[in-house]
Amino acid sequence: MTFDWTGRSVLVTGGAGFIGSHLVELLVDAGADVTVVDLLCSGSAANLAAVADRITLHEADIRELDWREHLAADVIFHFAANAYVPPSVESPSFDYETNFAATFRLLETLREAKWPGRLVFASSAAVYGNAVRVPIAETDPTVPISPYGVGKLSAERYLNVYAQLYGLRMAAVRFFSAYGPRQRKQVVFDLLSKLDHDRTQLPIHGDGTQVRDFLYVLDAARSAMVVAADGELTGEVYNVGAGREYTIDTLAKSLCALLGLSPEFRYTGVNRPGDPEKLVVDIGRLESLGYRPEFELDDGLAEVVRWYDEVTGARW
Repeated sequence: MTFDWTGRSVLVTGGAGFIGSHLVELLVDAGADVTVVDLLCSGSAANLAAVADRITLHEADIRELDWREHLAADVIFHFAANAYVPPSVESPSFDYETNFAATFRLLETLREAKWPGRLVFASSAAVYGNAVRVPIAETDPTVPISPYGVGKLSAERYLNVYAQLYGLRMAAVRFFSAYGPRQRKQVVFDLLSKLDHDRTQLPIHGDGTQVRDFLYVLDAARSAMVVAADGELTGEVYNVGAGREYTIDTLAKSLCALLGLSPEFRYTGVNRPGDPEKLVVDIGRLESLGYRPEFELDDGLAEVVRWYDEVTGARW
Protein backbone atom coordinates (compact mmCIF):
# COMPACT_ATOMS: atom_id res chain seq x y z
CA MET A 1 0.00 0.00 0.00
CA THR A 2 1.28 3.44 -0.91
CA PHE A 3 -0.95 5.26 1.56
CA ASP A 4 0.67 6.33 4.82
CA TRP A 5 -1.68 5.59 7.73
CA THR A 6 0.55 7.24 10.33
CA GLY A 7 -1.41 9.91 12.18
CA ARG A 8 -4.48 9.55 9.95
CA SER A 9 -7.82 10.11 11.63
CA VAL A 10 -9.90 7.01 10.89
CA LEU A 11 -13.51 6.25 11.83
CA VAL A 12 -14.59 2.61 11.91
CA THR A 13 -18.29 2.04 12.38
CA GLY A 14 -18.96 -1.45 13.64
CA GLY A 15 -15.37 -1.51 14.82
CA ALA A 16 -16.12 -3.75 17.79
CA GLY A 17 -17.60 -6.40 15.53
CA PHE A 18 -16.09 -9.43 13.87
CA ILE A 19 -14.25 -8.02 10.85
CA GLY A 20 -14.29 -4.48 12.21
CA SER A 21 -12.27 -5.28 15.34
CA HIS A 22 -9.56 -6.99 13.32
CA LEU A 23 -9.49 -3.98 11.00
CA VAL A 24 -9.10 -1.65 13.98
CA GLU A 25 -6.10 -3.64 15.22
CA LEU A 26 -4.45 -3.47 11.79
CA LEU A 27 -5.07 0.29 11.59
CA VAL A 28 -3.63 0.89 15.05
CA ASP A 29 -0.58 -1.17 14.15
CA ALA A 30 -0.20 0.97 11.02
CA GLY A 31 -0.15 4.16 13.14
CA ALA A 32 -3.67 5.48 12.54
CA ASP A 33 -5.66 7.49 15.09
CA VAL A 34 -8.78 5.34 15.29
CA THR A 35 -12.27 6.15 16.52
CA VAL A 36 -14.79 3.32 16.78
CA VAL A 37 -18.56 3.73 16.75
CA ASP A 38 -20.42 0.60 17.77
CA LEU A 39 -23.68 -0.22 19.53
CA LEU A 40 -21.96 -3.16 21.26
CA CYS A 41 -24.90 -5.37 20.41
CA SER A 42 -23.44 -8.00 18.10
CA GLY A 43 -19.97 -6.54 18.68
CA SER A 44 -18.15 -6.41 21.99
CA ALA A 45 -15.68 -4.12 23.73
CA ALA A 46 -13.76 -7.29 24.58
CA ASN A 47 -12.93 -7.63 20.88
CA LEU A 48 -10.91 -4.42 21.20
CA ALA A 49 -9.12 -5.31 24.43
CA ALA A 50 -5.71 -5.46 22.76
CA VAL A 51 -5.95 -1.84 21.55
CA ALA A 52 -8.41 -0.35 24.07
CA ASP A 53 -5.89 2.19 25.38
CA ARG A 54 -4.99 3.36 21.87
CA ILE A 55 -8.42 4.06 20.38
CA THR A 56 -11.53 6.11 21.11
CA LEU A 57 -14.71 4.06 21.48
CA HIS A 58 -18.20 5.58 21.22
CA GLU A 59 -21.14 3.35 22.07
CA ALA A 60 -23.87 4.54 19.71
CA ASP A 61 -26.56 3.31 17.32
CA ILE A 62 -25.84 4.32 13.72
CA ARG A 63 -29.59 4.63 13.13
CA GLU A 64 -29.55 7.64 15.49
CA LEU A 65 -26.03 8.95 14.91
CA ASP A 66 -25.31 12.58 14.04
CA TRP A 67 -22.76 11.95 11.29
CA ARG A 68 -21.71 15.61 11.32
CA GLU A 69 -19.78 14.91 14.52
CA HIS A 70 -17.43 12.59 12.65
CA LEU A 71 -16.50 14.59 9.56
CA ALA A 72 -12.96 15.23 10.83
CA ALA A 73 -12.04 11.69 9.83
CA ASP A 74 -9.65 11.31 6.90
CA VAL A 75 -10.95 7.80 6.23
CA ILE A 76 -14.24 6.12 7.11
CA PHE A 77 -14.73 2.36 7.12
CA HIS A 78 -18.49 1.86 7.32
CA PHE A 79 -18.85 -1.66 8.68
CA ALA A 80 -21.73 -1.21 11.16
CA ALA A 81 -24.65 -3.33 10.01
CA ASN A 82 -26.91 -6.24 10.50
CA ALA A 83 -24.31 -8.66 9.21
CA TYR A 84 -26.34 -11.80 8.56
CA VAL A 85 -29.08 -13.06 6.26
CA PRO A 86 -31.41 -14.82 8.78
CA PRO A 87 -32.17 -11.70 10.91
CA SER A 88 -33.04 -9.81 7.72
CA VAL A 89 -35.53 -12.51 6.78
CA GLU A 90 -37.07 -12.38 10.25
CA SER A 91 -37.16 -8.56 10.44
CA PRO A 92 -36.75 -6.80 7.06
CA SER A 93 -37.56 -3.40 8.57
CA PHE A 94 -34.67 -3.66 11.07
CA ASP A 95 -32.32 -4.64 8.26
CA TYR A 96 -33.53 -1.73 6.12
CA GLU A 97 -33.03 0.85 8.88
CA THR A 98 -29.61 -0.47 9.85
CA ASN A 99 -28.05 -1.41 6.53
CA PHE A 100 -29.61 1.02 4.08
CA ALA A 101 -31.26 3.99 5.80
CA ALA A 102 -28.35 4.72 8.15
CA THR A 103 -25.92 4.46 5.23
CA PHE A 104 -28.02 6.83 3.14
CA ARG A 105 -28.00 9.40 5.94
CA LEU A 106 -24.21 9.08 6.12
CA LEU A 107 -23.91 9.70 2.37
CA GLU A 108 -26.19 12.72 2.58
CA THR A 109 -24.08 14.19 5.37
CA LEU A 110 -20.90 13.68 3.36
CA ARG A 111 -22.50 15.25 0.28
CA GLU A 112 -23.72 18.31 2.16
CA ALA A 113 -20.32 18.80 3.77
CA LYS A 114 -18.40 18.14 0.54
CA TRP A 115 -16.32 15.76 2.61
CA PRO A 116 -12.81 15.32 1.13
CA GLY A 117 -11.89 12.00 2.73
CA ARG A 118 -12.02 8.34 1.67
CA LEU A 119 -14.78 5.86 2.49
CA VAL A 120 -14.96 2.07 2.18
CA PHE A 121 -18.34 0.43 2.63
CA ALA A 122 -18.65 -3.19 3.75
CA SER A 123 -21.01 -4.99 1.40
CA SER A 124 -21.59 -8.67 0.81
CA ALA A 125 -21.67 -11.51 -1.69
CA ALA A 126 -25.39 -11.66 -0.84
CA VAL A 127 -25.97 -8.97 -3.48
CA TYR A 128 -25.52 -11.63 -6.18
CA GLY A 129 -28.17 -14.07 -4.94
CA ASN A 130 -27.91 -17.35 -6.83
CA ALA A 131 -25.01 -16.72 -9.17
CA VAL A 132 -25.55 -17.19 -12.91
CA ARG A 133 -21.96 -18.45 -13.29
CA VAL A 134 -18.85 -19.03 -11.25
CA PRO A 135 -16.48 -17.59 -10.38
CA ILE A 136 -18.57 -14.48 -9.76
CA ALA A 137 -17.23 -11.21 -11.17
CA GLU A 138 -18.26 -7.71 -10.11
CA THR A 139 -19.94 -7.22 -13.49
CA ASP A 140 -22.23 -10.24 -13.09
CA PRO A 141 -25.96 -9.79 -12.43
CA THR A 142 -26.97 -8.80 -8.92
CA VAL A 143 -30.26 -10.50 -8.03
CA PRO A 144 -30.36 -10.72 -4.21
CA ILE A 145 -32.69 -13.28 -2.63
CA SER A 146 -32.78 -11.86 0.91
CA PRO A 147 -33.62 -8.48 2.45
CA TYR A 148 -29.99 -8.36 3.60
CA GLY A 149 -28.76 -8.62 0.02
CA VAL A 150 -31.25 -6.01 -1.18
CA GLY A 151 -30.20 -3.55 1.52
CA LYS A 152 -26.50 -3.95 0.78
CA LEU A 153 -27.05 -3.59 -2.96
CA SER A 154 -29.20 -0.49 -2.50
CA ALA A 155 -26.51 1.14 -0.38
CA GLU A 156 -23.89 0.23 -2.98
CA ARG A 157 -25.89 1.83 -5.77
CA TYR A 158 -26.37 5.06 -3.84
CA LEU A 159 -22.68 5.09 -2.99
CA ASN A 160 -21.81 4.79 -6.68
CA VAL A 161 -24.20 7.58 -7.70
CA TYR A 162 -22.99 9.89 -4.94
CA ALA A 163 -19.37 9.27 -5.93
CA GLN A 164 -20.15 10.03 -9.58
CA LEU A 165 -22.41 13.05 -9.03
CA TYR A 166 -20.77 14.73 -6.06
CA GLY A 167 -17.12 13.71 -6.35
CA LEU A 168 -17.03 11.80 -3.07
CA ARG A 169 -14.17 9.27 -2.90
CA MET A 170 -15.79 5.97 -2.04
CA ALA A 171 -15.83 2.26 -2.87
CA ALA A 172 -17.49 -0.91 -1.60
CA VAL A 173 -16.02 -4.31 -0.75
CA ARG A 174 -18.17 -7.43 -1.18
CA PHE A 175 -17.09 -9.98 1.42
CA PHE A 176 -17.51 -13.68 0.67
CA SER A 177 -18.01 -16.13 3.57
CA ALA A 178 -15.61 -14.53 6.05
CA TYR A 179 -14.62 -16.62 9.07
CA GLY A 180 -12.15 -16.42 11.93
CA PRO A 181 -11.72 -15.66 15.64
CA ARG A 182 -14.47 -13.54 17.28
CA GLN A 183 -17.18 -14.74 14.93
CA ARG A 184 -19.86 -16.34 17.07
CA LYS A 185 -22.22 -17.15 14.21
CA GLN A 186 -22.05 -18.61 10.71
CA VAL A 187 -20.88 -21.96 9.48
CA VAL A 188 -17.42 -22.51 11.05
CA PHE A 189 -18.51 -21.44 14.54
CA ASP A 190 -21.78 -23.38 14.19
CA LEU A 191 -19.94 -26.56 13.26
CA LEU A 192 -17.56 -26.15 16.20
CA SER A 193 -20.44 -25.58 18.59
CA LYS A 194 -22.26 -28.66 17.34
CA LEU A 195 -19.14 -30.79 17.65
CA ASP A 196 -18.51 -29.47 21.14
CA HIS A 197 -22.05 -30.46 22.10
CA ASP A 198 -22.03 -33.90 20.45
CA ARG A 199 -18.82 -35.37 19.05
CA THR A 200 -20.54 -38.44 17.57
CA GLN A 201 -23.06 -36.73 15.25
CA LEU A 202 -22.77 -33.55 13.19
CA PRO A 203 -25.95 -31.99 11.72
CA ILE A 204 -25.28 -30.08 8.47
CA HIS A 205 -27.72 -27.75 6.69
CA GLY A 206 -28.75 -28.92 3.22
CA ASP A 207 -26.85 -31.81 1.65
CA GLY A 208 -23.29 -30.53 2.17
CA THR A 209 -22.72 -29.72 -1.50
CA GLN A 210 -23.20 -25.97 -1.05
CA VAL A 211 -20.07 -24.19 -2.25
CA ARG A 212 -18.39 -21.22 -0.56
CA ASP A 213 -15.18 -19.20 -0.84
CA PHE A 214 -14.02 -19.08 2.77
CA LEU A 215 -12.19 -15.83 3.55
CA TYR A 216 -10.05 -15.55 6.67
CA VAL A 217 -10.89 -12.45 8.69
CA LEU A 218 -7.43 -10.85 8.59
CA ASP A 219 -7.44 -11.08 4.80
CA ALA A 220 -10.89 -9.47 4.81
CA ALA A 221 -9.76 -6.61 7.05
CA ARG A 222 -6.58 -6.04 5.07
CA SER A 223 -8.52 -5.87 1.81
CA ALA A 224 -10.48 -2.86 3.05
CA MET A 225 -7.25 -1.03 3.84
CA VAL A 226 -5.90 -1.86 0.38
CA VAL A 227 -9.01 -0.42 -1.25
CA ALA A 228 -8.92 2.73 0.89
CA ALA A 229 -5.25 3.22 0.07
CA ASP A 230 -5.05 2.29 -3.60
CA GLY A 231 -8.57 1.94 -5.01
CA GLU A 232 -9.94 4.32 -7.62
CA LEU A 233 -12.63 5.39 -5.11
CA THR A 234 -15.09 6.42 -7.80
CA GLY A 235 -17.96 4.31 -6.47
CA GLU A 236 -16.63 0.96 -7.68
CA VAL A 237 -17.05 -2.41 -5.95
CA TYR A 238 -14.49 -5.11 -5.20
CA ASN A 239 -15.11 -8.79 -4.59
CA VAL A 240 -13.17 -10.00 -1.56
CA GLY A 241 -12.45 -13.69 -1.13
CA ALA A 242 -9.69 -16.23 -1.02
CA GLY A 243 -10.21 -17.16 -4.66
CA ARG A 244 -10.76 -20.84 -3.79
CA GLU A 245 -13.91 -22.92 -3.54
CA TYR A 246 -14.89 -25.47 -0.93
CA THR A 247 -18.07 -27.41 -0.23
CA ILE A 248 -19.59 -27.33 3.24
CA ASP A 249 -18.79 -31.05 3.35
CA THR A 250 -15.09 -30.35 2.70
CA LEU A 251 -15.09 -27.68 5.39
CA ALA A 252 -16.68 -30.02 7.92
CA LYS A 253 -14.25 -32.84 7.12
CA SER A 254 -11.24 -30.48 7.40
CA LEU A 255 -12.47 -29.25 10.77
CA CYS A 256 -13.08 -32.76 12.06
CA ALA A 257 -9.63 -33.89 10.89
CA LEU A 258 -8.08 -30.92 12.70
CA LEU A 259 -9.90 -31.89 15.89
CA GLY A 260 -9.25 -35.60 15.55
CA LEU A 261 -12.98 -36.41 15.44
CA SER A 262 -14.99 -38.78 13.23
CA PRO A 263 -18.67 -37.97 13.75
CA GLU A 264 -21.53 -39.21 11.62
CA PHE A 265 -22.66 -36.43 9.27
CA ARG A 266 -26.43 -35.90 9.35
CA TYR A 267 -27.81 -33.70 6.56
CA THR A 268 -31.02 -31.73 7.03
CA GLY A 269 -31.68 -31.68 3.28
CA VAL A 270 -32.94 -28.08 3.56
CA ASN A 271 -30.92 -24.88 3.21
CA ARG A 272 -31.63 -21.85 5.37
CA PRO A 273 -33.99 -19.31 3.67
CA GLY A 274 -32.05 -16.74 1.64
CA ASP A 275 -28.86 -18.80 1.40
CA PRO A 276 -27.56 -19.34 -2.18
CA GLU A 277 -26.23 -22.71 -3.31
CA LYS A 278 -22.90 -21.57 -4.71
CA LEU A 279 -20.67 -18.59 -3.96
CA VAL A 280 -17.27 -18.65 -5.67
CA VAL A 281 -15.47 -15.40 -6.35
CA ASP A 282 -13.28 -13.78 -8.99
CA ILE A 283 -10.95 -11.43 -7.08
CA GLY A 284 -9.02 -10.15 -10.10
CA ARG A 285 -10.11 -6.53 -9.63
CA LEU A 286 -8.86 -6.52 -6.04
CA GLU A 287 -5.66 -8.33 -7.00
CA SER A 288 -4.97 -5.53 -9.51
CA LEU A 289 -4.45 -3.27 -6.46
CA GLY A 290 -1.79 -5.63 -5.11
CA TYR A 291 -3.99 -7.63 -2.76
CA ARG A 292 -3.17 -11.30 -2.19
CA PRO A 293 -4.93 -13.55 0.34
CA GLU A 294 -2.39 -14.86 2.83
CA PHE A 295 -4.25 -17.56 4.78
CA GLU A 296 -4.96 -21.13 3.67
CA LEU A 297 -8.18 -22.70 4.95
CA ASP A 298 -6.50 -25.21 7.29
CA ASP A 299 -4.35 -22.47 8.86
CA GLY A 300 -7.38 -20.26 9.37
CA LEU A 301 -9.40 -23.10 10.89
CA ALA A 302 -6.57 -23.83 13.32
CA GLU A 303 -6.69 -20.19 14.49
CA VAL A 304 -10.46 -20.42 14.99
CA VAL A 305 -10.10 -23.60 17.04
CA ARG A 306 -7.45 -21.98 19.25
CA TRP A 307 -9.73 -18.99 19.83
CA TYR A 308 -12.78 -21.19 20.43
CA ASP A 309 -10.88 -23.21 23.02
CA GLU A 310 -9.80 -20.01 24.79
CA VAL A 311 -13.29 -18.54 25.06
CA THR A 312 -15.20 -21.75 25.81
CA GLY A 313 -12.65 -23.93 27.58
CA ALA A 314 -13.31 -26.74 25.10
CA ARG A 315 -10.89 -29.67 25.02
CA TRP A 316 -10.88 -32.00 22.08
